Amino acid sequence: MKAIRIHEFGLPEVLKLEEIERPMPAPNEILVKVYASAVNPIDMKIRDGSVISRLHVKLHLPIILGWDASGIVEEIGSEVTGFKKGDEVYGIPNFPGDGSYAEYVAVSAEKFALKPKSISFNQAAAVPVSAIAAWDGIIRGGQVQPGERVLIHGAAGNVGHFAVQFAKWKGAYVIGAAQTADFDFLKQLGADEVIDYQSKNFEELLTGIDVVFDAAVLGGDTQLKSIKIMNRNGRLSTTQGYPLIEDVTKALAEKDAKGHVIYGENKIQGWLTEIARLFDENKLKVAINKVYSLEQVSDAHREAQIKRRPGKLVLEVRKKN
Repeated sequence: MKAIRIHEFGLPEVLKLEEIERPMPAPNEILVKVYASAVNPIDMKIRDGSVISRLHVKLHLPIILGWDASGIVEEIGSEVTGFKKGDEVYGIPNFPGDGSYAEYVAVSAEKFALKPKSISFNQAAAVPVSAIAAWDGIIRGGQVQPGERVLIHGAAGNVGHFAVQFAKWKGAYVIGAAQTADFDFLKQLGADEVIDYQSKNFEELLTGIDVVFDAAVLGGDTQLKSIKIMNRNGRLSTTQGYPLIEDVTKALAEKDAKGHVIYGENKIQGWLTEIARLFDENKLKVAINKVYSLEQVSDAHREAQIKRRPGKLVLEVRKKN
């Protein structure tokens, strides 16, 4: 099969298209015939080596990147139930190292679900990582309730644009912080109010916030400002990927508020199933910026480093007949 592998860390040029043996699924895995994958920030950080020291597992080169996938079940492991050959699925491949920049990928069955029927493989590949992060931040960590005021930093981003929609689905009043060029995009998704983070100080404009979601990894200073405008018993979620800093924890305690750092690893299949239902009920949309072929993966990584417009970069591995 064709796959994109790296044999060393570095610039996009280290991504090499190679012919390798097709994987075999373990007893708890399914083999997915990949139709599309997507480019995530973690892919680039692994490719250039910048995140290696913070990973809890040791990488053995060469590896295949890719942490989003959609496709069709080709084979089923002996312990797997709930899937059959021919099912259209989407989900998160085993991470890191055995990714979806390939024609086939063997994946843990519990991190995949049936693909939304109403969207294409390319659209489905843009969903899992970003939507799971948003679900974790808004639904699990934020525990958003009808009528609450929700502030989302990075609202037009890959994670943020799902967060806006999940919060609206829950009946919240949603305020998105973004650049002015993305205001129309956010309003189309249902945002009730938008703030230009580049020219306005949100902490001077807002008050009475129940839930804050830092979907842009803005960190401690922004989180402290957010807590100041938060109601008592509020909730703060963040995608930052490491424990909240001490000052933030202290500020939350003073307001009897809760902090939540997303990790989203334990209920992926259930969340993906619910997200698929929302798509098929026309309650959710996914933004795609551009589609590349597998052979154009280096170009996709270069674009990801400078991309400013909303939407995910998708790798179309094969076309549906």
